[in-house]
Amino acid sequence: MPSGLEAAASAASGQEAAALAAIDEAAVGRTLLELIAIPSVTGSPAESELQHHLAGRLERLGLETDLWSMDLPELYAHPDFPGTEAPREEAWGLVGHTPDGGDGPTLILQGHVDVVPPGDPAAWEGDPFVPRVRGDVVHGRGACDMKAGLAAHLAALAAIRAAGVRLRGRVAVHFVVGEEDGGLGTFGTLRRGYGGDSCLITEPTAGTVITANAGALTFRLTVPGRAAHASSREAGVSAVDAYLPLHRALAGLETDRNHAPDPLLAEYPIPYSLSVGTVRSGDWASSVPDLLIAEGRLGVRLGEDPAEARAELERCVAKACAADPWLAAHPATVTWPGGQFASGRLPAGHPLRDVVGRAHADATGAAPPRERGATYGSDLRLYAAAGIPALQFGPGDIAVAHSAAERVSVREVVEVARTVVLTVLRTVGTK
Repeated sequence: MPSGLEAAASAASGQEAAALAAIDEAAVGRTLLELIAIPSVTGSPAESELQHHLAGRLERLGLETDLWSMDLPELYAHPDFPGTEAPREEAWGLVGHTPDGGDGPTLILQGHVDVVPPGDPAAWEGDPFVPRVRGDVVHGRGACDMKAGLAAHLAALAAIRAAGVRLRGRVAVHFVVGEEDGGLGTFGTLRRGYGGDSCLITEPTAGTVITANAGALTFRLTVPGRAAHASSREAGVSAVDAYLPLHRALAGLETDRNHAPDPLLAEYPIPYSLSVGTVRSGDWASSVPDLLIAEGRLGVRLGEDPAEARAELERCVAKACAADPWLAAHPATVTWPGGQFASGRLPAGHPLRDVVGRAHADATGAAPPRERGATYGSDLRLYAAAGIPALQFGPGDIAVAHSAAERVSVREVVEVARTVVLTVLRTVGTK
């Protein structure tokens, strides 16, 4: 009885088999460890350091490389700018192109280089940027989100080059900054004029093909109160107390917005979550607080105009204010700072979904992965908005991303690299 990999080898032939055989599994693991060790937190100098490191890698792989400093004031001023949350002094774009293209299509291989901050150091077993290896599993900040996806792209490109495969079309590599806080890197890359016929993003998808993302909008509520000495608090109005009816109203809005979700998101308990993440109020324990600021995240339905989602939350807050004696005369205000993720999806019937699914099956001997949507926002929606069909398929599980349990299996990274190889060859064609 043939093993899964033996069955995969028999499913591919000629140039495909040669490219699959050229994947260096040991090098995949080394690359992953090297990428995790660069602490590329969103907006930090190490984010730029990793872009320069990756530019060197792409050049060594024979790609025509464009590494440029983004004009941040110009991008921030654009009416379609998707928002940002992390302060930054610079941002670097990075695009590589295979040089041997002909009349075939262009496939974009995309991944973001930034990672979220590690949080409480005590939650980690050691330094989160010193990767730990236990058997086949690598632990560390960015392991699956998404240094593993970057490693899979690099391994696939190296294997195609090592096998001497000549492509009829072109591969465009988009390695981007700022995905975690809005999509600055991809927005700037597309504004520079780079595009393609389709796009494969190796975000962690837990063995499924993600063809749609819900959106996410950052909101801020400013709730007024009236200050007083705490010993005579009846003379004041606590902004904390004033906020409570708004919090209840937002909970009701979340319930209403999650009625009958899109089938691609029906498996999730709360497809379009509305969550208040920070609440800040008061500056003295013996004072009645006269201001509360709450910031949160509003999920955007698939296909929903973000402007309508904003308007619905604003109507909810206005209605709750009108029903409260204090807030009716001193209403809370809503603003929209930070990242603004619209939803996005692969067009129905687009062949990229089946190409990736069949490539994974042929590369691993497993059944084709199932299709689903994701409840979080990603760069997929920026490509979709630009008319570039995109989907996500990558190593790791989003369930452990952004946590001290973040990890990924090297075997899964290798399997995704094999899938990327076949997707490239079958999408852009060979000579």
